[in-house]
Amino acid sequence: MIKKDFLTTLLISLTGVAIGVLAVLNIQALSSRGKRQKLDKSKWGKLELVLEQIDANYVDEIDYEKAGEAAITAVLGTLDPHSVYMPPQTLEASETELAGNFDGIGIQFNVPNDTAIVLEVIPGGPSEKIGLRPGDRLMKVDSINIAGVGYPQDSMVRRMRGLAGTKVEVTVKRGEDTIPFEITRGKIPLHSVDASFMVNDTTGYIKLAKFSRNTFTEFRQGALDLLSSGMKKLIVDLRDNSGGFLDQALNLSNLFLDRGQMIVYMEGEHRAREEFKADGRGFLRDVQLVVIIDEGSASSSEIFAGAIQDNHRGTILGRRSFGKGLVQEPVYFSDGSGVRLTVARFYTPSGRCLQKPYGDDYGYEILRRYEGGEMLAADSMKVENGGILPDVFVPVDTTKASDFYIACRTKATTMRFASAYFDSHGTELGAIDDYDALIRYLDRASLESRFLSFARQVDGLVPEPGSWNEEKPYLMAQVRALVGRYSKLGDAAYYHLFVPIDRDIKAAIEQ
Repeated sequence: MIKKDFLTTLLISLTGVAIGVLAVLNIQALSSRGKRQKLDKSKWGKLELVLEQIDANYVDEIDYEKAGEAAITAVLGTLDPHSVYMPPQTLEASETELAGNFDGIGIQFNVPNDTAIVLEVIPGGPSEKIGLRPGDRLMKVDSINIAGVGYPQDSMVRRMRGLAGTKVEVTVKRGEDTIPFEITRGKIPLHSVDASFMVNDTTGYIKLAKFSRNTFTEFRQGALDLLSSGMKKLIVDLRDNSGGFLDQALNLSNLFLDRGQMIVYMEGEHRAREEFKADGRGFLRDVQLVVIIDEGSASSSEIFAGAIQDNHRGTILGRRSFGKGLVQEPVYFSDGSGVRLTVARFYTPSGRCLQKPYGDDYGYEILRRYEGGEMLAADSMKVENGGILPDVFVPVDTTKASDFYIACRTKATTMRFASAYFDSHGTELGAIDDYDALIRYLDRASLESRFLSFARQVDGLVPEPGSWNEEKPYLMAQVRALVGRYSKLGDAAYYHLFVPIDRDIKAAIEQ
Protein backbone atom coordinates (compact mmCIF):
# COMPACT_ATOMS: atom_id res chain seq x y z
CA MET A 1 0.00 0.00 0.00
CA ILE A 2 1.17 3.54 -0.68
CA LYS A 3 2.46 5.24 2.46
CA LYS A 4 1.31 8.84 2.62
CA ASP A 5 -0.77 10.41 5.38
CA PHE A 6 -2.35 12.82 2.94
CA LEU A 7 -4.02 9.92 1.10
CA THR A 8 -6.49 9.52 3.93
CA THR A 9 -7.88 12.96 3.18
CA LEU A 10 -8.40 12.38 -0.52
CA LEU A 11 -11.67 11.13 -1.93
CA ILE A 12 -13.83 11.40 -4.97
CA SER A 13 -17.52 12.12 -4.56
CA LEU A 14 -20.39 11.54 -6.95
CA THR A 15 -22.78 14.45 -7.14
CA GLY A 16 -26.22 14.54 -8.63
CA VAL A 17 -25.62 17.86 -10.30
CA ALA A 18 -22.32 17.61 -12.13
CA ILE A 19 -20.99 15.50 -14.96
CA GLY A 20 -18.71 12.64 -14.02
CA VAL A 21 -16.99 12.04 -10.71
CA LEU A 22 -15.33 14.78 -8.73
CA ALA A 23 -11.96 14.42 -7.06
CA VAL A 24 -12.15 16.32 -3.81
CA LEU A 25 -9.99 17.07 -0.81
CA ASN A 26 -11.46 16.29 2.59
CA ILE A 27 -12.54 19.33 4.61
CA GLN A 28 -9.72 18.60 7.08
CA ALA A 29 -7.34 19.55 4.30
CA LEU A 30 -8.86 23.01 4.14
CA SER A 31 -7.04 24.25 7.21
CA SER A 32 -3.80 22.37 6.54
CA ARG A 33 -3.42 23.23 2.85
CA GLY A 34 -5.65 26.15 1.94
CA LYS A 35 -5.14 28.75 4.64
CA ARG A 36 -8.13 30.88 5.41
CA GLN A 37 -7.46 34.34 4.13
CA LYS A 38 -9.37 37.54 4.73
CA LEU A 39 -11.51 38.43 1.75
CA ASP A 40 -9.99 41.09 -0.49
CA LYS A 41 -13.05 43.31 -0.86
CA SER A 42 -11.37 45.39 -3.56
CA LYS A 43 -11.77 42.39 -5.86
CA TRP A 44 -15.44 41.89 -5.02
CA GLY A 45 -16.43 45.51 -4.52
CA LYS A 46 -19.15 45.72 -7.16
CA LEU A 47 -20.86 42.59 -5.89
CA GLU A 48 -20.78 43.89 -2.32
CA LEU A 49 -22.15 47.24 -3.49
CA VAL A 50 -25.06 45.60 -5.33
CA LEU A 51 -25.96 43.52 -2.27
CA GLU A 52 -25.89 46.64 -0.10
CA GLN A 53 -28.21 48.46 -2.49
CA ILE A 54 -30.63 45.53 -2.63
CA ASP A 55 -30.65 45.26 1.15
CA ALA A 56 -31.27 48.98 1.62
CA ASN A 57 -33.62 49.85 -1.22
CA TYR A 58 -35.45 46.83 -2.75
CA VAL A 59 -39.21 47.40 -2.99
CA ASP A 60 -40.35 44.12 -1.40
CA GLU A 61 -39.25 41.85 1.39
CA ILE A 62 -36.23 39.82 0.37
CA ASP A 63 -35.98 36.02 0.57
CA TYR A 64 -32.34 36.05 1.69
CA GLU A 65 -31.90 32.29 1.56
CA LYS A 66 -33.18 32.01 -1.98
CA ALA A 67 -31.19 35.03 -3.16
CA GLY A 68 -28.03 33.84 -1.44
CA GLU A 69 -28.20 30.38 -3.00
CA ALA A 70 -28.83 31.90 -6.42
CA ALA A 71 -25.80 34.17 -6.01
CA ILE A 72 -23.57 31.27 -4.94
CA THR A 73 -24.69 29.20 -7.92
CA ALA A 74 -24.14 32.11 -10.32
CA VAL A 75 -20.60 32.84 -9.03
CA LEU A 76 -19.56 29.20 -9.17
CA GLY A 77 -21.04 28.94 -12.65
CA THR A 78 -18.42 31.41 -13.92
CA LEU A 79 -15.53 29.19 -12.78
CA ASP A 80 -15.55 25.62 -14.15
CA PRO A 81 -18.11 22.83 -14.71
CA HIS A 82 -17.18 20.97 -11.53
CA SER A 83 -17.28 23.77 -8.95
CA VAL A 84 -20.85 23.40 -7.72
CA TYR A 85 -23.20 24.34 -4.92
CA MET A 86 -25.34 21.61 -3.38
CA PRO A 87 -28.43 22.33 -1.29
CA PRO A 88 -28.82 20.19 1.85
CA GLN A 89 -30.95 17.48 0.25
CA THR A 90 -28.61 17.16 -2.74
CA LEU A 91 -25.48 16.99 -0.58
CA GLU A 92 -27.06 14.42 1.72
CA ALA A 93 -28.14 12.26 -1.22
CA SER A 94 -24.69 12.56 -2.78
CA GLU A 95 -22.86 11.41 0.33
CA THR A 96 -25.40 8.71 1.14
CA GLU A 97 -25.13 7.24 -2.33
CA LEU A 98 -21.35 7.35 -2.21
CA ALA A 99 -21.55 5.18 0.90
CA GLY A 100 -24.07 2.96 -0.89
CA ASN A 101 -25.99 2.06 2.26
CA PHE A 102 -29.57 2.59 1.13
CA ASP A 103 -32.50 0.92 -0.59
CA GLY A 104 -33.82 2.36 -3.82
CA ILE A 105 -33.89 2.02 -7.60
CA GLY A 106 -30.24 2.94 -8.26
CA ILE A 107 -30.07 6.09 -10.39
CA GLN A 108 -28.44 9.52 -10.28
CA PHE A 109 -30.42 12.38 -11.83
CA ASN A 110 -30.41 16.12 -12.32
CA VAL A 111 -33.39 18.47 -12.74
CA PRO A 112 -32.67 21.12 -15.37
CA ASN A 113 -35.65 23.03 -16.74
CA ASP A 114 -38.12 21.36 -14.38
CA THR A 115 -37.67 17.83 -15.77
CA ALA A 116 -35.47 15.20 -14.11
CA ILE A 117 -32.92 13.60 -16.43
CA VAL A 118 -31.13 10.38 -15.55
CA LEU A 119 -27.37 11.00 -15.38
CA GLU A 120 -26.22 7.57 -14.26
CA VAL A 121 -27.79 4.15 -13.87
CA ILE A 122 -25.85 2.32 -11.18
CA PRO A 123 -24.46 -0.95 -12.61
CA GLY A 124 -26.15 -3.99 -11.12
CA GLY A 125 -28.94 -1.93 -9.55
CA PRO A 126 -32.68 -2.40 -10.11
CA SER A 127 -33.01 0.37 -12.73
CA GLU A 128 -30.08 -0.88 -14.79
CA LYS A 129 -31.49 -4.41 -14.82
CA ILE A 130 -34.91 -3.28 -16.00
CA GLY A 131 -33.59 -0.99 -18.75
CA LEU A 132 -33.42 2.63 -17.57
CA ARG A 133 -30.47 4.45 -19.06
CA PRO A 134 -28.74 7.85 -18.97
CA GLY A 135 -30.70 10.52 -20.80
CA ASP A 136 -34.13 9.17 -19.86
CA ARG A 137 -36.48 11.92 -18.70
CA LEU A 138 -38.55 11.07 -15.64
CA MET A 139 -42.21 11.88 -16.25
CA LYS A 140 -44.12 10.03 -13.52
CA VAL A 141 -43.51 8.10 -10.33
CA ASP A 142 -46.47 5.78 -9.94
CA SER A 143 -49.43 8.04 -10.84
CA ILE A 144 -47.75 11.30 -9.81
CA ASN A 145 -46.64 13.62 -12.60
CA ILE A 146 -43.20 14.99 -11.71
CA ALA A 147 -42.23 16.69 -14.99
CA GLY A 148 -42.90 20.34 -15.77
CA VAL A 149 -44.89 20.99 -12.61
CA GLY A 150 -42.21 22.32 -10.27
CA TYR A 151 -42.05 19.07 -8.33
CA PRO A 152 -39.31 19.31 -5.64
CA GLN A 153 -36.21 17.22 -6.25
CA ASP A 154 -36.08 15.88 -2.70
CA SER A 155 -39.70 14.73 -3.07
CA MET A 156 -38.78 12.85 -6.24
CA VAL A 157 -36.01 11.07 -4.33
CA ARG A 158 -38.38 10.13 -1.50
CA ARG A 159 -40.97 8.74 -3.90
CA MET A 160 -38.46 6.57 -5.74
CA ARG A 161 -36.71 5.30 -2.63
CA GLY A 162 -38.30 2.68 -0.44
CA LEU A 163 -37.75 -0.66 1.18
CA ALA A 164 -36.06 -3.39 -0.84
CA GLY A 165 -38.66 -5.69 -2.40
CA THR A 166 -41.33 -3.02 -2.84
CA LYS A 167 -42.32 -1.90 -6.32
CA VAL A 168 -42.56 1.49 -7.97
CA GLU A 169 -43.60 2.40 -11.51
CA VAL A 170 -41.42 5.00 -13.18
CA THR A 171 -42.55 6.40 -16.52
CA VAL A 172 -39.82 7.90 -18.72
CA LYS A 173 -39.66 9.85 -21.94
CA ARG A 174 -37.03 8.43 -24.30
CA GLY A 175 -36.91 10.33 -27.57
CA GLU A 176 -40.49 10.30 -28.83
CA ASP A 177 -41.44 7.23 -26.80
CA THR A 178 -43.07 7.18 -23.38
CA ILE A 179 -42.15 3.97 -21.57
CA PRO A 180 -43.41 2.72 -18.18
CA PHE A 181 -41.00 0.65 -16.06
CA GLU A 182 -42.12 -1.35 -13.04
CA ILE A 183 -39.05 -1.48 -10.81
CA THR A 184 -38.58 -3.63 -7.75
CA ARG A 185 -36.52 -1.64 -5.28
CA GLY A 186 -33.40 -3.28 -3.95
CA LYS A 187 -30.17 -2.80 -2.08
CA ILE A 188 -27.93 -0.57 -4.16
CA PRO A 189 -24.82 -2.66 -4.85
CA LEU A 190 -21.81 -1.93 -2.70
CA HIS A 191 -19.34 -3.80 -4.85
CA SER A 192 -17.09 -2.12 -7.38
CA VAL A 193 -15.79 -5.23 -9.19
CA ASP A 194 -18.68 -6.31 -11.40
CA ALA A 195 -16.97 -9.40 -12.77
CA SER A 196 -13.73 -11.36 -12.45
CA PHE A 197 -13.11 -14.50 -14.53
CA MET A 198 -10.73 -16.22 -16.94
CA VAL A 199 -11.56 -15.63 -20.62
CA ASN A 200 -9.10 -18.33 -21.68
CA ASP A 201 -6.39 -20.49 -20.08
CA THR A 202 -3.97 -17.60 -19.46
CA THR A 203 -6.00 -14.37 -19.68
CA GLY A 204 -7.97 -12.94 -16.78
CA TYR A 205 -10.63 -10.23 -16.95
CA ILE A 206 -11.77 -7.78 -14.26
CA LYS A 207 -14.62 -5.36 -14.87
CA LEU A 208 -14.30 -2.40 -12.50
CA ALA A 209 -17.46 -0.28 -12.20
CA LYS A 210 -16.18 2.44 -9.88
CA PHE A 211 -13.50 3.30 -7.34
CA SER A 212 -15.36 2.85 -4.07
CA ARG A 213 -14.16 2.28 -0.52
CA ASN A 214 -13.63 -1.44 -1.10
CA THR A 215 -12.18 -1.35 -4.63
CA PHE A 216 -8.61 -2.24 -3.72
CA THR A 217 -9.69 -5.11 -1.49
CA GLU A 218 -12.08 -6.51 -4.10
CA PHE A 219 -9.64 -6.07 -6.97
CA ARG A 220 -6.79 -7.64 -5.02
CA GLN A 221 -8.87 -10.71 -4.16
CA GLY A 222 -10.09 -11.05 -7.75
CA ALA A 223 -6.53 -10.82 -9.07
CA LEU A 224 -5.29 -13.42 -6.57
CA ASP A 225 -8.06 -15.82 -7.63
CA LEU A 226 -7.16 -15.32 -11.29
CA LEU A 227 -3.46 -15.90 -10.59
CA SER A 228 -4.34 -19.18 -8.91
CA SER A 229 -6.24 -20.11 -12.09
CA GLY A 230 -3.14 -19.62 -14.24
CA MET A 231 -3.42 -15.96 -15.26
CA LYS A 232 -0.42 -14.55 -17.14
CA LYS A 233 -2.26 -11.61 -18.71
CA LEU A 234 -4.93 -9.34 -17.22
CA ILE A 235 -7.57 -7.23 -18.93
CA VAL A 236 -8.87 -4.40 -16.71
CA ASP A 237 -12.12 -3.00 -18.10
CA LEU A 238 -12.73 0.65 -17.07
CA ARG A 239 -15.41 1.49 -19.62
CA ASP A 240 -18.09 3.77 -18.15
CA ASN A 241 -16.17 3.89 -14.86
CA SER A 242 -16.68 7.50 -13.82
CA GLY A 243 -14.28 7.30 -10.90
CA GLY A 244 -14.41 7.14 -7.12
CA PHE A 245 -11.96 7.41 -4.24
CA LEU A 246 -8.57 8.65 -5.33
CA ASP A 247 -6.62 6.57 -2.83
CA GLN A 248 -8.13 3.44 -4.37
CA ALA A 249 -6.85 4.47 -7.81
CA LEU A 250 -3.41 5.09 -6.33
CA ASN A 251 -3.32 1.74 -4.55
CA LEU A 252 -4.52 -0.04 -7.69
CA SER A 253 -1.76 1.58 -9.74
CA ASN A 254 0.72 0.56 -7.07
CA LEU A 255 -0.03 -3.11 -7.77
CA PHE A 256 1.52 -2.82 -11.23
CA LEU A 257 4.35 -0.27 -10.93
CA ASP A 258 7.95 -0.42 -9.76
CA ARG A 259 9.30 1.52 -6.80
CA GLY A 260 9.60 5.25 -7.44
CA GLN A 261 7.46 5.33 -10.58
CA MET A 262 5.08 8.27 -10.46
CA ILE A 263 1.36 7.62 -10.51
CA VAL A 264 -0.02 11.17 -10.65
CA TYR A 265 0.61 14.66 -9.32
CA MET A 266 -1.66 17.60 -8.56
CA GLU A 267 -1.04 21.33 -8.56
CA GLY A 268 -3.01 24.57 -8.41
CA GLU A 269 -2.61 28.33 -7.99
CA HIS A 270 -2.92 27.98 -4.21
CA ARG A 271 -1.81 24.34 -3.93
CA ALA A 272 1.82 23.28 -4.13
CA ARG A 273 2.71 20.35 -6.36
CA GLU A 274 1.96 17.04 -4.65
CA GLU A 275 3.37 13.81 -6.16
CA PHE A 276 2.26 10.23 -5.60
CA LYS A 277 4.65 7.37 -6.38
CA ALA A 278 4.59 3.57 -6.22
CA ASP A 279 6.39 1.69 -3.46
CA GLY A 280 7.39 -1.28 -5.64
CA ARG A 281 5.64 -3.93 -3.55
CA GLY A 282 2.75 -4.69 -5.90
CA PHE A 283 2.27 -8.38 -6.73
CA LEU A 284 1.09 -7.77 -10.34
CA ARG A 285 4.23 -6.09 -11.63
CA ASP A 286 5.07 -9.03 -13.92
CA VAL A 287 1.59 -9.66 -15.29
CA GLN A 288 0.91 -8.49 -18.87
CA LEU A 289 -1.68 -5.73 -18.66
CA VAL A 290 -4.32 -4.33 -21.04
CA VAL A 291 -6.64 -1.52 -19.86
CA ILE A 292 -9.89 -0.82 -21.74
CA ILE A 293 -11.24 2.75 -21.61
CA ASP A 294 -13.93 4.73 -23.39
CA GLU A 295 -15.60 8.13 -23.33
CA GLY A 296 -17.27 7.23 -20.02
CA SER A 297 -13.99 6.54 -18.21
CA ALA A 298 -13.31 9.54 -15.98
CA SER A 299 -11.22 10.92 -13.12
CA SER A 300 -9.75 8.03 -11.09
CA SER A 301 -10.07 5.76 -14.13
CA GLU A 302 -7.97 8.25 -16.09
CA ILE A 303 -5.43 8.53 -13.27
CA PHE A 304 -4.93 4.75 -13.33
CA ALA A 305 -4.81 4.55 -17.15
CA GLY A 306 -2.44 7.52 -17.35
CA ALA A 307 -0.06 5.98 -14.81
CA ILE A 308 0.02 2.69 -16.71
CA GLN A 309 0.49 4.42 -20.07
CA ASP A 310 3.15 6.95 -19.08
CA ASN A 311 5.22 4.30 -17.29
CA HIS A 312 4.95 2.00 -20.32
CA ARG A 313 3.55 -0.67 -18.05
CA GLY A 314 0.67 -1.87 -20.24
CA THR A 315 -1.48 -1.23 -23.29
CA ILE A 316 -4.41 1.23 -23.18
CA LEU A 317 -7.15 0.18 -25.59
CA GLY A 318 -10.47 1.67 -26.66
CA ARG A 319 -11.46 5.32 -27.19
CA ARG A 320 -10.44 8.65 -25.66
CA SER A 321 -11.51 8.93 -22.04
CA PHE A 322 -13.87 11.56 -20.64
CA GLY A 323 -11.28 14.17 -19.63
CA LYS A 324 -11.87 14.96 -15.93
CA GLY A 325 -8.74 16.32 -14.28
CA LEU A 326 -9.93 18.88 -11.72
CA VAL A 327 -9.60 18.41 -7.97
CA GLN A 328 -12.47 19.57 -5.75
CA GLU A 329 -12.34 20.58 -2.10
CA PRO A 330 -15.58 20.49 -0.07
CA VAL A 331 -16.81 23.32 2.11
CA TYR A 332 -19.74 22.45 4.38
CA PHE A 333 -22.25 24.94 5.81
CA SER A 334 -24.19 24.71 9.04
CA ASP A 335 -27.53 24.32 7.21
CA GLY A 336 -26.37 21.04 5.64
CA SER A 337 -25.49 22.49 2.25
CA GLY A 338 -22.03 22.60 0.73
CA VAL A 339 -19.75 23.66 -2.09
CA ARG A 340 -17.33 21.59 -4.15
CA LEU A 341 -14.62 24.06 -5.14
CA THR A 342 -11.95 23.24 -7.71
CA VAL A 343 -8.52 23.86 -6.15
CA ALA A 344 -6.04 21.94 -8.35
CA ARG A 345 -5.52 19.90 -11.51
CA PHE A 346 -4.39 16.32 -11.98
CA TYR A 347 -1.40 15.60 -14.21
CA THR A 348 -0.12 12.28 -15.52
CA PRO A 349 3.53 11.35 -14.85
CA SER A 350 4.61 12.90 -18.17
CA GLY A 351 2.87 16.18 -17.28
CA ARG A 352 -0.35 15.87 -19.29
CA CYS A 353 -3.37 17.53 -17.72
CA LEU A 354 -6.32 15.18 -17.83
CA GLN A 355 -8.95 17.94 -17.98
CA LYS A 356 -10.62 18.59 -21.31
CA PRO A 357 -11.44 22.18 -22.33
CA TYR A 358 -14.71 23.50 -20.95
CA GLY A 359 -17.11 26.01 -22.39
CA ASP A 360 -20.81 26.56 -22.91
CA ASP A 361 -21.25 23.17 -24.61
CA TYR A 362 -19.28 21.17 -22.02
CA GLY A 363 -22.24 18.92 -21.30
CA TYR A 364 -22.54 18.00 -24.98
CA GLU A 365 -18.85 17.37 -25.64
CA ILE A 366 -19.34 13.60 -26.01
CA LEU A 367 -21.96 14.26 -28.69
CA ARG A 368 -19.43 16.45 -30.48
CA ARG A 369 -17.09 13.46 -30.63
CA TYR A 370 -19.71 11.50 -32.54
CA GLU A 371 -20.41 14.41 -34.85
CA GLY A 372 -16.70 14.96 -35.49
CA GLY A 373 -16.02 11.33 -36.35
CA GLU A 374 -13.79 10.65 -33.33
CA MET A 375 -15.74 7.53 -32.39
CA LEU A 376 -14.96 5.98 -35.76
CA ALA A 377 -11.45 7.15 -36.67
CA ALA A 378 -8.29 7.24 -34.54
CA ASP A 379 -6.83 10.23 -36.39
CA SER A 380 -9.74 12.37 -35.14
CA MET A 381 -8.47 12.13 -31.55
CA LYS A 382 -6.40 15.11 -30.38
CA VAL A 383 -4.26 15.13 -27.25
CA GLU A 384 -5.07 18.79 -26.61
CA ASN A 385 -8.72 17.84 -26.17
CA GLY A 386 -7.93 16.19 -22.83
CA GLY A 387 -8.42 12.73 -21.45
CA ILE A 388 -6.32 9.64 -22.11
CA LEU A 389 -5.75 8.67 -25.74
CA PRO A 390 -5.60 4.88 -26.19
CA ASP A 391 -2.54 3.14 -27.61
CA VAL A 392 -4.88 0.86 -29.59
CA PHE A 393 -8.02 2.49 -30.98
CA VAL A 394 -11.25 0.46 -31.19
CA PRO A 395 -14.09 2.33 -32.94
CA VAL A 396 -17.75 2.22 -31.98
CA ASP A 397 -19.40 -0.78 -33.59
CA THR A 398 -21.99 0.51 -36.07
CA THR A 399 -22.35 -2.71 -38.07
CA LYS A 400 -25.27 -3.97 -35.94
CA ALA A 401 -27.32 -0.76 -36.14
CA SER A 402 -30.34 -2.23 -37.98
CA ASP A 403 -33.77 -0.67 -37.58
CA PHE A 404 -34.90 -3.61 -35.43
CA TYR A 405 -31.85 -3.40 -33.19
CA ILE A 406 -32.20 0.38 -32.74
CA ALA A 407 -35.91 0.02 -31.95
CA CYS A 408 -35.17 -2.69 -29.38
CA ARG A 409 -32.58 -0.44 -27.74
CA THR A 410 -34.92 2.55 -27.74
CA LYS A 411 -37.66 0.59 -26.00
CA ALA A 412 -35.24 -1.45 -23.84
CA THR A 413 -36.92 -4.54 -25.27
CA THR A 414 -34.10 -6.96 -24.45
CA MET A 415 -33.87 -5.82 -20.83
CA ARG A 416 -37.63 -5.87 -20.33
CA PHE A 417 -37.83 -9.33 -21.88
CA ALA A 418 -35.15 -10.60 -19.50
CA SER A 419 -37.08 -9.16 -16.57
CA ALA A 420 -40.33 -10.72 -17.76
CA TYR A 421 -38.58 -14.06 -18.28
CA PHE A 422 -37.23 -13.94 -14.73
CA ASP A 423 -40.72 -13.21 -13.40
CA SER A 424 -41.92 -16.57 -14.75
CA HIS A 425 -38.71 -18.61 -14.35
CA GLY A 426 -37.13 -16.99 -11.32
CA THR A 427 -36.97 -20.11 -9.14
CA GLU A 428 -35.09 -22.28 -11.64
CA LEU A 429 -32.88 -19.45 -12.93
CA GLY A 430 -32.09 -18.12 -9.47
CA ALA A 431 -30.83 -21.56 -8.38
CA ILE A 432 -28.01 -21.67 -10.96
CA ASP A 433 -24.58 -20.92 -9.51
CA ASP A 434 -22.32 -22.64 -12.04
CA TYR A 435 -21.36 -21.08 -15.37
CA ASP A 436 -21.42 -24.33 -17.37
CA ALA A 437 -24.83 -25.17 -15.90
CA LEU A 438 -26.06 -21.71 -16.91
CA ILE A 439 -24.92 -22.24 -20.51
CA ARG A 440 -26.78 -25.57 -20.64
CA TYR A 441 -29.89 -23.92 -19.24
CA LEU A 442 -29.81 -21.04 -21.72
CA ASP A 443 -29.24 -23.40 -24.64
CA ARG A 444 -32.49 -25.25 -23.95
CA ALA A 445 -34.61 -22.24 -22.86
CA SER A 446 -35.98 -21.41 -26.37
CA LEU A 447 -34.97 -17.80 -25.81
CA GLU A 448 -34.93 -16.87 -29.49
CA SER A 449 -38.59 -17.70 -30.16
CA ARG A 450 -39.65 -16.28 -26.80
CA PHE A 451 -37.82 -13.00 -27.40
CA LEU A 452 -39.18 -12.50 -30.93
CA SER A 453 -42.70 -13.19 -29.64
CA PHE A 454 -42.22 -10.69 -26.79
CA ALA A 455 -40.87 -8.01 -29.14
CA ARG A 456 -43.82 -8.47 -31.49
CA GLN A 457 -46.62 -8.71 -28.93
CA VAL A 458 -45.40 -6.16 -26.35
CA ASP A 459 -43.56 -3.57 -28.44
CA GLY A 460 -44.88 -4.26 -31.94
CA LEU A 461 -41.37 -4.90 -33.26
CA VAL A 462 -40.60 -7.40 -36.02
CA PRO A 463 -37.28 -7.83 -37.88
CA GLU A 464 -37.23 -6.92 -41.55
CA PRO A 465 -37.61 -9.96 -43.84
CA GLY A 466 -34.25 -11.70 -44.24
CA SER A 467 -32.43 -9.53 -41.70
CA TRP A 468 -32.77 -11.66 -38.58
CA ASN A 469 -29.87 -13.99 -39.44
CA GLU A 470 -27.54 -10.99 -39.38
CA GLU A 471 -29.07 -9.46 -36.25
CA LYS A 472 -29.47 -12.71 -34.33
CA PRO A 473 -25.88 -13.29 -33.10
CA TYR A 474 -25.64 -9.85 -31.53
CA LEU A 475 -29.14 -9.46 -30.11
CA MET A 476 -29.38 -13.01 -28.77
CA ALA A 477 -26.00 -12.68 -27.09
CA GLN A 478 -27.46 -9.67 -25.29
CA VAL A 479 -30.62 -11.56 -24.38
CA ARG A 480 -28.64 -14.51 -23.02
CA ALA A 481 -26.38 -12.19 -21.02
CA LEU A 482 -29.32 -10.26 -19.58
CA VAL A 483 -31.20 -13.43 -18.63
CA GLY A 484 -28.02 -14.97 -17.23
CA ARG A 485 -27.53 -11.97 -14.97
CA TYR A 486 -30.59 -13.08 -12.99
CA SER A 487 -28.81 -16.29 -11.97
CA LYS A 488 -26.73 -16.44 -8.80
CA LEU A 489 -23.69 -15.59 -10.94
CA GLY A 490 -25.04 -12.05 -11.46
CA ASP A 491 -22.83 -9.62 -13.36
CA ALA A 492 -20.06 -12.20 -13.75
CA ALA A 493 -22.41 -14.20 -15.98
CA TYR A 494 -23.50 -11.08 -17.86
CA TYR A 495 -19.99 -10.00 -18.83
CA HIS A 496 -18.81 -13.55 -19.50
CA LEU A 497 -21.71 -14.15 -21.91
CA PHE A 498 -21.00 -10.84 -23.64
CA VAL A 499 -17.35 -11.66 -24.45
CA PRO A 500 -18.02 -13.27 -27.88
CA ILE A 501 -19.61 -10.07 -29.27
CA ASP A 502 -17.53 -7.48 -27.41
CA ARG A 503 -15.09 -5.93 -29.88
CA ASP A 504 -13.03 -4.25 -27.18
CA ILE A 505 -12.49 -7.42 -25.18
CA LYS A 506 -11.69 -9.43 -28.32
CA ALA A 507 -9.13 -6.77 -29.31
CA ALA A 508 -7.67 -6.84 -25.81
CA ILE A 509 -7.30 -10.63 -25.93
CA GLU A 510 -5.34 -10.27 -29.18
CA GLN A 511 -2.78 -7.87 -27.69
